[in-house]
Amino acid sequence: MSGFLSRRHSRLSPYVPGEQPRGGDFIKLNTNEAPYPPAPAVLSALTSGAASRLNLYPDPSGTALRSKLAEYHGAGVQNIALGNGSDETLAFIFLAFFDGERGVMFPDVTYGLYRVLAALYNIPYSEIPVGESLAVRPEDYVGVRKNIVLANPNAPTGIALSMDDIERIADSNPEYIVVIDEAYADFARRSAVPLTRKHDNLLVVRTYSKSRFLAGARLGYAVGHEALIGDIETIRCSYNPYNVNSATLEAGAAALESGEYYGERWERIISVRDASARALRGLGFELTDSEANFLFARHPEVPGKALFDGLREAGILVRRFDSPERIAGWLRITVGTDAQMDALVRALAAIIDTEVKNAKK
Repeated sequence: MSGFLSRRHSRLSPYVPGEQPRGGDFIKLNTNEAPYPPAPAVLSALTSGAASRLNLYPDPSGTALRSKLAEYHGAGVQNIALGNGSDETLAFIFLAFFDGERGVMFPDVTYGLYRVLAALYNIPYSEIPVGESLAVRPEDYVGVRKNIVLANPNAPTGIALSMDDIERIADSNPEYIVVIDEAYADFARRSAVPLTRKHDNLLVVRTYSKSRFLAGARLGYAVGHEALIGDIETIRCSYNPYNVNSATLEAGAAALESGEYYGERWERIISVRDASARALRGLGFELTDSEANFLFARHPEVPGKALFDGLREAGILVRRFDSPERIAGWLRITVGTDAQMDALVRALAAIIDTEVKNAKK
């Protein structure tokens, strides 16, 4: 049975996640998941007390985890709001602050969920073209007197704005909300969270999926002025006050106590990222200056679709986007282990050799 979707939602184009294969032996470099398991303390938390209390509702305020996050970021508990992944946190923000009178703007090349959320909630939005280098131009957002959402580092390019640029944007739009989506910030070794203490209109959204290796646990949060967090909490408690489960709350707290474990692996991912970038450039690829846990690359002689299909046939999954059209030739490649990235480079070398030879026939 179909045809019952409400008229206001009938034209929605939902967000399409990266492929999650249920069969076959793939090297999975398509969804920016971590190549390492969570810290031992996290695994212990998941199998200890939390499991025995699943018959009870979780703490709806997540106070213990919010306290640890506040300590970690040098903030107060009142400055933290939790979400079932950063996607839900973003949804709460869109609902709380953006509407028909005060829409939102974001880059045309960025995380695709932003336009989906805007369409879902009937929020007018503007997509601002990135520059020729695919970098966000901060001057496009200075003094625009509009709500703004920026992923930093941006997705799928991995290019990051400086903290000075972010502060300039927030400072020049004091009556509007500026959201900085920091899904990949730990791999850039800097964060805008300290700026939230200076700018009441700045919200920073973070996730445990990438740098805490907990994509399957679904945990995200926002950091900002207590008035903004209070507004987000109003939306959250009107939608689902038990939005983060007990096991995830405990895993999130345990992850914050495992700084050495994560720090060492962040540095390893950064090292492999940079080495892989050099290897791809050696094959003739053009790459953006990614500061995330992925690479964004294109080859001047081989179409992105041919590379994508060839890699899949070789058992390697990467991500490719058809929209906007100017990035259709690019591939987003999650940074995996040394062995996984070596396999990727070998496969790409073989595909390029075959495609170039065929083009010359």
